[in-house]
Amino acid sequence: MPSRERKAEYFERLTALLADNTKLFIVDADHVGSLQFQNIRKQLRGIADLIMGKNTLIRKVIKTYIADNTEEGESHPYQALLPLVRRNIGFIFVKDDIANVRKVIDDNIVPAPARAGIVSDHDVYAPAGPTGCDPSATNYFQALDIPTKIMKGQIEIVNDVLMVKTGEKVTPGAASLLNKLDIKPFSFGLVITHVYDNGSVYSPKVLDLTDENLINKFKAGVNNVAAVSIALNKPNLASVPHMLSKAMQRMIAVLAAADGEFKFEKAEETLAYLKDPSAFAAAGGGGGGAAAAEEEKKEEEEEEEEEADTGNMFGGDGDDADW
Repeated sequence: MPSRERKAEYFERLTALLADNTKLFIVDADHVGSLQFQNIRKQLRGIADLIMGKNTLIRKVIKTYIADNTEEGESHPYQALLPLVRRNIGFIFVKDDIANVRKVIDDNIVPAPARAGIVSDHDVYAPAGPTGCDPSATNYFQALDIPTKIMKGQIEIVNDVLMVKTGEKVTPGAASLLNKLDIKPFSFGLVITHVYDNGSVYSPKVLDLTDENLINKFKAGVNNVAAVSIALNKPNLASVPHMLSKAMQRMIAVLAAADGEFKFEKAEETLAYLKDPSAFAAAGGGGGGAAAAEEEKKEEEEEEEEEADTGNMFGGDGDDADW
């Protein structure tokens, strides 16, 4: 198919996806192979659409769509996507639940060997211990400044050796050694960099928040607002309950100090308890015992009634002669 026709087809497909969807992932596709792309597309079938392309063409499609669907002086939600179209990125338009699509992406991250020129996102070590190499390879390790010894007919690395630092490129020597030791220090797959949802763009870390996290954060915020408001003596919905509670405590303290000279209904029970706590303990114990005794008596009466009702269920007076 000629290049112009492919571009026209791509233009039409991306435009349709922009029109039909309001949620999408922006993914980084560095080092993802064609077979891996094929597996991801197969698993996303029916729940999402994955589309890659040149950044210049993607920007052109988005700008054209915005121009065709926005009146003069207005802004379009897709305007937020334009600054994010850079590097090797792609779009995953979400039709189903976002969590299901994200699970497919995470499940297709696979371990990969070290390759020269790749920028490492973490420190990579060659671990101490046997290498499986015979003593003839000693010169190879010496050239890489790796301390070794011969044990049981094979080369062993004496100490853990840092081969690649975070943010540095993998050197050919480090890649060769890590491959020789069968170490796969990296994981390659689609990496979600941003989430777009109805005009809002946010980090994928937001998807890790649960309802419990949100409730706890909201409670912490309310507590902070209440504490600041109480300190500033500024009443609001968060601080008023605490202020009323403290006011009630002060009033009861004043009444207790007045030794019964003044009182009001809401404070009577508290004042009575402060005056004689043992009376409340006795009442609680006695009330509980009386209630338990009453409940036991009621159960016994019910059992007697059941026995009386079932004694003549086969007729007669219940004597053996009736059989």
